[in-house]
Amino acid sequence: MAELILTTLDWVPDMPRGYVRDIRVRWALEEAGFAYRVEGTPLEAKTSEHYIHQPFGQVPWLEDGDVTLFESGAILDYLGGKSEALLPSDPKERDQAKVWMYAALNSVEAASLPWAFFKFMKDDAPGPGRQWLDDFVAIRLHNLERVLARRKWLVDSFSVADILMADVLRLIDRFGGLEDYPACAGYLARATARPAFTKAFDDQIAFFAAADERRGKAS
Repeated sequence: MAELILTTLDWVPDMPRGYVRDIRVRWALEEAGFAYRVEGTPLEAKTSEHYIHQPFGQVPWLEDGDVTLFESGAILDYLGGKSEALLPSDPKERDQAKVWMYAALNSVEAASLPWAFFKFMKDDAPGPGRQWLDDFVAIRLHNLERVLARRKWLVDSFSVADILMADVLRLIDRFGGLEDYPACAGYLARATARPAFTKAFDDQIAFFAAADERRGKAS
């Protein structure tokens, strides 16, 4: 395997730290025990190289030799193909894990992300649109609660599907959204208690803290 290079933003303000999506890739790399290094790309004044690697100007992206991938779900799928620590070897279990990867991104995160944007902006103004978002998230969590009440992980063993689902739930939990969903909350606690998550989280926080120091010296 060529050297794996993970690129994320070179700095972000305090609010999104610990939630920038390179944490999903860091977590998977740590679970698999892959060696990698992290590089930064400017938050502002994005470079032409950024758009070559990520057409929408977002992060993260991963380079593996002459292969470049963007979108966290696609990156985790790719890494899962390289490690049984990330995707089961049994074909049926692997297929089910991939189903849950898509569910995390397209069913749960599709509902939770616009809801979280309002929470980040501290916009609690009532209205039919806002009520619809609240109900949308509640429906998704209600259905996920039924699944997680009888499972430790989404498939028989921990997989990249759990990395994606847990990270989606982390953002909901940040704003108290799991208070009425004990199975979801317990699942999230199990996932984030894993040493690989702790390492990924601490490394992301340290990466941006080091950028604070560089910015302070430059000012």
